[in-house]
Amino acid sequence: MLLAGTTMGTVAEELITLNNEAVKNSTIFSYIGKYKTGARDDERGQYVDLDYSIWLYRLLTPLLLTFILPSLFVLLIYFSISICYVFKLHRRFILQVYNDGDFNGWDVARTILSVLWDAHGWIFHGYEVCGLENLPETGPALIIYYHGAIPIDMYYLVARIYLKRSRLIYTVGDRFLEKLPGWKLMGRIMKVSPGSIQSCSSVLKEGNLLSIAPGGVYEAQFGDNNYELLWRRRIGFAKVAIESKAPIIPMFTENLREGFRSVGFAQSLFIRLYNAVRFPVRPVYGGFPVKFRTHLGQPIPYDPTLTPEQLQEKVAYAVERLINKHQRIPGSILHGLKDRFVSRPDKRD
Repeated sequence: MLLAGTTMGTVAEELITLNNEAVKNSTIFSYIGKYKTGARDDERGQYVDLDYSIWLYRLLTPLLLTFILPSLFVLLIYFSISICYVFKLHRRFILQVYNDGDFNGWDVARTILSVLWDAHGWIFHGYEVCGLENLPETGPALIIYYHGAIPIDMYYLVARIYLKRSRLIYTVGDRFLEKLPGWKLMGRIMKVSPGSIQSCSSVLKEGNLLSIAPGGVYEAQFGDNNYELLWRRRIGFAKVAIESKAPIIPMFTENLREGFRSVGFAQSLFIRLYNAVRFPVRPVYGGFPVKFRTHLGQPIPYDPTLTPEQLQEKVAYAVERLINKHQRIPGSILHGLKDRFVSRPDKRD
């Protein structure tokens, strides 16, 4: 019995020793170099349970992803820009291969970019276009659309129309884009430029498609999931339509604010900062794979009796009707994800 007790005591001591060694070497505990009360100098330290670290990691990962995903959108843009530069360097060789005097080397670049963006829209957002019959196959048309936090829907629409109709939609972009590295070439190939009333009217008079977001960067930065138009008193697009006598196509993309959103805090501070620098300053997060469905409304024909202010109100009303009919308000990211799998019936006018 004494021998048995001694043996059991020895085994217990060995288990305690092994357990202490396991604690010292385990990844479940981390030494952070703080002193323990009453411990010797060689024993001073503090061990923190890694369960807390795992909990913190799981808590912060979704938050980090919401800001990392938009960077993937930026990477896709710069990948597109790199394609443009490749064709710029080798366009002479491309022209020799095709050996066609009427061939435009940039058409190949536009086709590749359109395939890239159309595939991205289809895979990542199940992108669809409704009301495509409202967009003329020939002749001019002015597309007026709601500006999301990131106008990714216009990238998708440009790609889809170029592939299906072989027509390039000219786009009016903010002047700050020209300050981005590499953007000038991209803008020249895809016909994105700030534009003036005269230049935009000329584009339409030449029989092209042109898109304008009257809300611009202000609407992109300070709009929210209530989808209110922030056009303020901008009537430039109405003057363009009147001067060119082109029909206007109202446009809205469903769940646009659920894909990308601006942060919801310190809005007054960001507004003051934006008015001072005229540059996007409000952080954007998201990249959520919600359902995107672009709706093209009935054309608004040229009416010589309307003033620019009256035409602006008429177009704003048409865009708001599209929003009220097709968009869940306030928008919901979870419901936007659900729309990928379950079709939601439109609301009645």
